[in-house]
Amino acid sequence: MASLYDVISILVLAGLLFIPVSKLIWVLSVRRLQRKLQTELSEQEITGQLTRARFVSLFVSTLFAALFYANMFGLSNHG
Repeated sequence: MASLYDVISILVLAGLLFIPVSKLIWVLSVRRLQRKLQTELSEQEITGQLTRARFVSLFVSTLFAALFYANMFGLSNHG
């Protein structure tokens, strides 16, 4: 079981990664959709892509932070 310090460290790292990861996912998804539709997106479509990117990046950044922390520092109770 991970200690409170481990969990807080993972959440802080995930929080720091959230904004750049969400921006990257958002830009890539908007460009992909524009290329697919061959037109400029409306504000509603862009906002929808931003919401989707934030949702996806929440899981991606948390997973990456946990794997990075476990690889770099190990989890406390490995014995």
